Amino acid sequence: MELLNSPLLDWSRAQFALTAMYHWLFVPLTLGLGLIMSIMETIYVKTGDEKWKKTAKFWMNLFGVNFAIGVATGLILEFEFGTNWSNYSWLVGDIFGAPLAIEGVLAFFMEATFISIMFFGWVRVSKKMHLASTWLTVTGATLSALWILVANSWMQYPTGTEFNPDTFRVEMNDFWAVALSPFAIAKFFHTVLSSWVLGAAFVCGISGWYLAKKRNVVFAKQSFKVGSVVGLVAILLTVFSGDFSAYMAAQKQPMKLAAMEGLYQGHKGEGLIVMALPNPAKKSYNDGVDPFIFKLEIPKALAALGYHDFDAFVPGITDIIKGGYIQENGEVALSFAEKQARGKIAREALLAYQTAVKDGKKADVEKYKTQLQNNYKYFGYSYFNSPEDTIPRIPEVYWSFHIMIYIGGYLILFFLLATFYSFKDKLDGKKWFLSLSVWTIPLVYICSESGWMVTELGRQPWAIQDILPLKAAVSALSSYAVMITFFLFLILFTALLIAEIRIMLNQIKKGPEAE
Repeated sequence: MELLNSPLLDWSRAQFALTAMYHWLFVPLTLGLGLIMSIMETIYVKTGDEKWKKTAKFWMNLFGVNFAIGVATGLILEFEFGTNWSNYSWLVGDIFGAPLAIEGVLAFFMEATFISIMFFGWVRVSKKMHLASTWLTVTGATLSALWILVANSWMQYPTGTEFNPDTFRVEMNDFWAVALSPFAIAKFFHTVLSSWVLGAAFVCGISGWYLAKKRNVVFAKQSFKVGSVVGLVAILLTVFSGDFSAYMAAQKQPMKLAAMEGLYQGHKGEGLIVMALPNPAKKSYNDGVDPFIFKLEIPKALAALGYHDFDAFVPGITDIIKGGYIQENGEVALSFAEKQARGKIAREALLAYQTAVKDGKKADVEKYKTQLQNNYKYFGYSYFNSPEDTIPRIPEVYWSFHIMIYIGGYLILFFLLATFYSFKDKLDGKKWFLSLSVWTIPLVYICSESGWMVTELGRQPWAIQDILPLKAAVSALSSYAVMITFFLFLILFTALLIAEIRIMLNQIKKGPEAE
């Protein structure tokens, strides 16, 4: 695979990041609103109270607008794997394509089938049938997220597969190892739960606006109660699932964990930073400059978070590059130089294997195939010239992680107060809290986007962890072509976002009485 120029790689990464971040504006709201409107309709079917029907239909309309635009951006995102990352798609298409195919055949068709009944079947089917269609639509959306996250998790932790030197492709040899990998499980629960948090904050914020305006008070209080309970349960479960995600990162992506904390030199019982000011003079992992001007940390918390052991050794960036420390599995960590050497052995063995096959030398075929298999897990390191190439952009990963943590802590307090005030019927006299609930909507979006930035930027410079670097995964395109499509997508996605916001604001201003 040819290594391509930096401008092309930069523009390809920028275009994919643009598409992914716009797409993620719509997905969590779809999952979160889907759960909440389903709960509301369930209450309607159980009680027969028409007020709950009106409440469910209002949030369902907003769900529909958001769902449609989310599908449009998601389709473009999947096409970019073939257009901008064709080397990646060629190498791992047999694995990466499987969960995406299941997502399209099973989950997407499930959504498409039942969403029409959900929107147009209120007077055409029974209450229970309509309720079932609503839950099945939401289940389809959640399953869709599951299979996409399985594909993404495999990029973070490639398992259940093997490289076939005859086809020059990575092939799946254990479907369930891919589908049920600990990374996939951790990412699925953390992503879906955090989406419920976003949906709950959205519902509380809009309901708070109605209460502040003294409009649709009964509807707003009903919605606030459901949103606050869903939000409180979801944020607490999100914290728990986030702990498991950090543990998996420590085991399989230690460089990501080190970047999240700006940790250059590891120690036993490493603390978790609560507040710090990174030092802009820090330019390299080995320049001797202190990475922080000041920092306040919780003693031993990072060791507990990453290894579930308060006295565990947490490797920093320098340790990971130099190697020599004992890993959780008892093995000695290899240095960058050792990984690079083994990666080069794997590449050379692959070329020698292909020559031996062509020349019909069976003994050499087995010899080089064994060399390739023994060193394949470090294949990607052969593409790098220096250890700095393997370090993600520390400031972006560090701040994304800590912004997510700060807002997540705020959301716990917010939903505790929201649940207390709504069930004690004290929202009417809390104008400051109603205003706060509105401002919580953009905050929860920032938190959600920050989480994905940690996940994806922390994996850099890898397309597939330790196997395929980004610079070997990109398509052979003109950088100008990618640059032009970047701005076209920017204009298109911004127009779609503005259209959605205008439609939603118009619907919100009309209120549930518009039904």
